[in-house]
Amino acid sequence: MKHLSLLVLLSSIAITAAAQYADAEKKSFDAFRIQNHISVNGELDEEIWQSASVASGFVQAFPLPGATPTYDTEVRVLYDNNAVYIAATLHDARPDSILRELTQRDQIGNTDWFGVFIDTYRDGNNGLMFIVTASGIQFDAKITPNNSDNWNVVPGEDVNWDAVWDAEARITDKGWVAEMRIPFSALRFPKTQEQLWQVNFARGFKRLQQRSYWNEVDPLQNGFLNQGGLLKNIRDVRSPVRLQANPYIAGYTEWYHDKNSNPKNSYGRSFNGGMDIKYGINDAFTLDMTLIPDFGEAQSDNQVLNLSPFEVQFNENRQFFMEGTELFNKGGWFYSRRIGGQPLHYGDVSSQMRDGEVIVDNPQQSQLYNATKISGRTGKGLGIGFFNATAGQTHARVRDSEGIEREIMTNPLTNYNVLVLDQNLKNNSFESFAPASVTTIDADFPFGSPMYPFWYNLSSTPQSRPFHALVPYLS
Repeated sequence: MKHLSLLVLLSSIAITAAAQYADAEKKSFDAFRIQNHISVNGELDEEIWQSASVASGFVQAFPLPGATPTYDTEVRVLYDNNAVYIAATLHDARPDSILRELTQRDQIGNTDWFGVFIDTYRDGNNGLMFIVTASGIQFDAKITPNNSDNWNVVPGEDVNWDAVWDAEARITDKGWVAEMRIPFSALRFPKTQEQLWQVNFARGFKRLQQRSYWNEVDPLQNGFLNQGGLLKNIRDVRSPVRLQANPYIAGYTEWYHDKNSNPKNSYGRSFNGGMDIKYGINDAFTLDMTLIPDFGEAQSDNQVLNLSPFEVQFNENRQFFMEGTELFNKGGWFYSRRIGGQPLHYGDVSSQMRDGEVIVDNPQQSQLYNATKISGRTGKGLGIGFFNATAGQTHARVRDSEGIEREIMTNPLTNYNVLVLDQNLKNNSFESFAPASVTTIDADFPFGSPMYPFWYNLSSTPQSRPFHALVPYLS
């Protein structure tokens, strides 16, 4: 027993020493607390900026990993009780040649950019990125391992995540300046007196096709967030309550033309109301709820002429189903467009009509009553997600030659449930277990299908070809 206790003690010491050694190899610098107001305008005209520590000595990651960039970049960090302020001076001997294409938010385009990557728990599992381009366009995203193969800046980014933060950029005679204000309400961090965050700063230099980082990033090394440096000396700050409630009221006017009716033209009006709620349960998990959602502002689908026996799979454009769904999208088996989508019997109404009847109304979408999702990832890399939604009954209205109307059910009352357990493994690997069910009041539509997707990379290099599979278990 004594030998076992000694072994456990030595193992703990070795693990602690290894972690401390890993941190010792990282660059670090201190944030500076301020009491006065900072104006985010890209001018850096407040004298307090000159008192802040400077992070410099960037290292190329592309095209020559480990090489010194052509021009220097200097970063300073301030903070107060409400936000962290970041200023970057990006030197360039040809400021008139700085590329600054104007794009939409969350699109970088052909432009120079500066970004910060923040991993407040230093676990490599949950990170945030904030980028501002030379034209002042903001780009933000969540970063989680194995999130997506499609990315703009770093693997694992989820650009559907949006935060409220400020950024400005300005061209100078020595290059350009980027200035950011990131409120603590946009971040999650431990409840400790002093924060120790894993951060990295990046510069994208489009004209020279260079990308460099403050703390060196090796493209051949496993992981990205874990290759950041350390930001110290943020003290006595508290994470505010992360609660957002957004009620809405929407009105619609519809016009119908029916040559067989009298009058031939008719109008319809309707009003909808509901609410969206987002709540930070704790430091790692977030609750999202929507009550009687209205997706009238979502981008509509392009018309597709489908002559095949298979249905067309459309992209998801509804914001609620785009944010915080990376856990549910592992393996590509979760198709959220079926939730509150086209009624199951939308195209079968004519087969149930009697002689002389015409269709008065046939809704193209079933009404979603509510939807709830809880998602997050623990410090040990275990992702947990739960999703529940209820769609109401949908009916088509038909009218006979005598003007009598009746209803034909096109979609039953339906409840959707998904539970996801996702564990990150070494070498950019993961395994997930995802039971899902659809329950209806109509016995014709029962469904349940747990899935077990796993992805294992035998090598520690991101370029290696991993082994992956999606295994269904029918129930």
